[in-house]
Amino acid sequence: MATNTYVALDKVTVGTATSSITFSSIPQTYTDLVMVINTKQTATPNRWTTIRLNSDTGTNYSYTSLEGSGSAASSYRESNQTRGAINFKTSTTNWGQNTVHFQNYSNSTTYKTWISRGDSSDNGPCAIVGLWRSTSAVTSILITLEGSGQNFDVGSTFSLYGIAASSVGAKATGGTISSDSQYYYHTFTSTGTFTPLQSLSADMLVVAGGGGGGSQRGCRGNGGGGAGGYQLLTSQSFSATGYTVTVGAGGAAGTTTGSSGSNSVLNSITSTGGGGGGAGSNNGLNGGSGGGGVNYGTGGTGTSGQGYAGGSGAEGGGGGGGAGSIGIAGNVTAAGSGGNGGAGSNSAASWATATGMGVNGYFAGGGGGGSGNGTGTPGLIQGIGGAGGGGTAYYASSGQGGSGVANTGGGGAGGTEYSGCTSGNGGAGGSGIVIVRYAK
Repeated sequence: MATNTYVALDKVTVGTATSSITFSSIPQTYTDLVMVINTKQTATPNRWTTIRLNSDTGTNYSYTSLEGSGSAASSYRESNQTRGAINFKTSTTNWGQNTVHFQNYSNSTTYKTWISRGDSSDNGPCAIVGLWRSTSAVTSILITLEGSGQNFDVGSTFSLYGIAASSVGAKATGGTISSDSQYYYHTFTSTGTFTPLQSLSADMLVVAGGGGGGSQRGCRGNGGGGAGGYQLLTSQSFSATGYTVTVGAGGAAGTTTGSSGSNSVLNSITSTGGGGGGAGSNNGLNGGSGGGGVNYGTGGTGTSGQGYAGGSGAEGGGGGGGAGSIGIAGNVTAAGSGGNGGAGSNSAASWATATGMGVNGYFAGGGGGGSGNGTGTPGLIQGIGGAGGGGTAYYASSGQGGSGVANTGGGGAGGTEYSGCTSGNGGAGGSGIVIVRYAK
């Protein structure tokens, strides 16, 4: 079944005779506009219906019309006018209908054109093609009658529709398909197949699963998991064949060191799973971004071009590294506070908006380090997860670390000391995501 692409933007019904109607603040998220008009006028002589775009009163309008009377056809052309025409003469006795199509109205590089088709039983059919010599996007439309002292009669209606791009026009299959004014997006939250219907040049975001937080290190806070490897690549070539998309799972929080996340893969591009947070082994694991260290161990290293290192550990566990910055080291003082996870990346913020994914435009934040003290006193200041889905450590009766957000590649938080020298389990890493986009 075809997707409905007409979106109602505004409708005006005249309650008191008026000389003009304005559609303003027109959204710029559609490809074309369609205006549907049903009108009468209040006084003779019969007049043309005209428009001004963006309140432009300059001599920037031209139009050509073709009219029929039932027995003969005629044409008319005007150039360098201060307004454009969209219909022949409007009647005082019978309703006239008019449909106007504005092509590429939101484009900012070309002149704007419209095609209008109208009729009334008094004056016959009319077709008009018009031009506004401006590259500005159309944000308002003023509709009037030619000449002074003319009004649209009570009951006249003016409706404006946006023509939305639809997945019907997508050039590939696979994943969840969405779009904005420029691109189609194919979002994979689990393993699947991306199949172009033609050769494509496409951009792609490949985020691996985040690492799990460290667990059960006794009198020390545990290290946060590192974020999954993050790669944003442009102008990648795809042929008309099926491509396997692998979306990496988040790493589990083990009984000691957190497990690393799994890789995400598309078209020979592999993003590496985030490193697990340190626990019994002291050091965080290497990965897309490195896991945080614990007990004065070092943080794991990140993969070049994909993420950053985790923070080192002390009484507080180190934060896991993120796609945008390193994890913060755990603190020796301040009740052994855990280090914050490294921030993720927001370089794909527009992708996040178009697909409804990510966290506030970010992906791949590191997990926060759990707190400890080293004296048997429970730690109170936990590491905060990095922007982009990293889990935050917290103090509770179990000292359980927060998990990374699903489909962000966020790292899980490290477990926190909560009773004497007892530490809780870390949080699991968030699963990864793969998004492919291409121009309409």
